[in-house]
Amino acid sequence: MSHKRRSRTAAKRQLRAPVFAALGDEMRLSLVAKLCAGQPRSISQLTEGSRLTRQAVTKHLRVLESAGIVRSVHRGRETRFEFDPEPMEGMRQYLDFVSEQWNEALGRLQSFVEK
Repeated sequence: MSHKRRSRTAAKRQLRAPVFAALGDEMRLSLVAKLCAGQPRSISQLTEGSRLTRQAVTKHLRVLESAGIVRSVHRGRETRFEFDPEPMEGMRQYLDFVSEQWNEALGRLQSFVEK
C-alpha cells in the first residue's frame, strides 16, 4: 500500500473513531434517539424523564457535538441541540464496506471448505 493511500486510510479512521466512541455510551445513544425525532431540543427538554442532571446531559451533548453528531443552535439565551445525520451516513457506508468484506471472506472460506 502506498504511503499516500495509508495516510488517507488513517485520516478516515481518525474521523470514524470519535463517532464510535461517542456512540459507545448508553446515555449518548438515548440523546441521539431523542434528537433524531425531529425538532431541535433544549437541555431542559432532553433531561425530562432522565435521572441525569442538566450538567451531565450537557457533558454528553458536548461529546456528541465534538464528534459532529449533534450541533448546537443558539436562540436568544437558550441553546438547542439538533441531530446532524452526515457522520452517521459515513458510518453506515463504512459498516456496509466492512460487511461486504466479511461476506466475501466467508464466501471464500465456504468455497474452500466445500472442495
